[in-house]
Amino acid sequence: MTIFISNIALYIRNFFITKAPMETKGTFRFHTYAYKEVGNTVLKLDLWYPNHKKHAYPLVLFAHGGGWISGFRNQPRNVTWCKFLASKGLATANIDYRLAVRNSMEDILEDYTDALHFVRENAVNLEIDKDRIVLMGLSAGGHLALLYASFYTFLEQSAKTEGIKGVAAYYSPSDLRDLFGKEQRSLFARFAAMATLKGSPNKRPSQYFYYSPIEWISERMVPTLVVHGKKDMIVPYTSSINFIKKLKSKNVPCKLMVHKEGGHGFENNMNDFKTMKILEYTIRFIKQTFK
Repeated sequence: MTIFISNIALYIRNFFITKAPMETKGTFRFHTYAYKEVGNTVLKLDLWYPNHKKHAYPLVLFAHGGGWISGFRNQPRNVTWCKFLASKGLATANIDYRLAVRNSMEDILEDYTDALHFVRENAVNLEIDKDRIVLMGLSAGGHLALLYASFYTFLEQSAKTEGIKGVAAYYSPSDLRDLFGKEQRSLFARFAAMATLKGSPNKRPSQYFYYSPIEWISERMVPTLVVHGKKDMIVPYTSSINFIKKLKSKNVPCKLMVHKEGGHGFENNMNDFKTMKILEYTIRFIKQTFK
């Protein structure tokens, strides 16, 4: 009963104090770094810091969504996430990567790997604890986080996964073939997948298999948090359900949080009790992995 009352009090407080569940007060310092150059393209990341001073901050490596074909690191939604994480004491590296209209999934994953390598190699100067990293992303960005962690733990490539303590993915496809299922009606999702993998699942089945995180789950996978809205019209929430089932079958520590009324990107516009609880749990999950 005490917990229930405190939760209700928290909801009422947040309802009147904040305009949106992720709104933060104050300012947070960040620095922009070029982590890679490919031809004439300079790829950058913004490293956001908490306001309290610390010798080495635990890090969230954050990747934006956009179906691999659109989006950029400093969109308002992504900046809001970075400020929110910083307000909770977490440094956040918000990365850009090449988009798939002119590039491949392999190129995108190479960029993702290089961004992670950059923060590890420069950890001292960046004031980052390279032994405490959580991979996080929204939609396509969450897919990259899930794929990187599952693939390299499956292959037991410890150099690639060193310091990675967990993954948090919001409304991300775990099986790319799900974007073409009967319950999927998003033309954007299908177009984005075909543009990225250069064809449909029927024409390029090996590509859809190879780049689906669910195919690489092993008992070595790091603790994983998956968040999804049941009314998501872009990525079916059943993709996350199936992913969690696979994780549990391998005894991987995991948690699925479903918002029954949430759509794609619900956490940015739904100021309800469930959204707040999901956000609170996300922070708790990340911090717990660092202990």
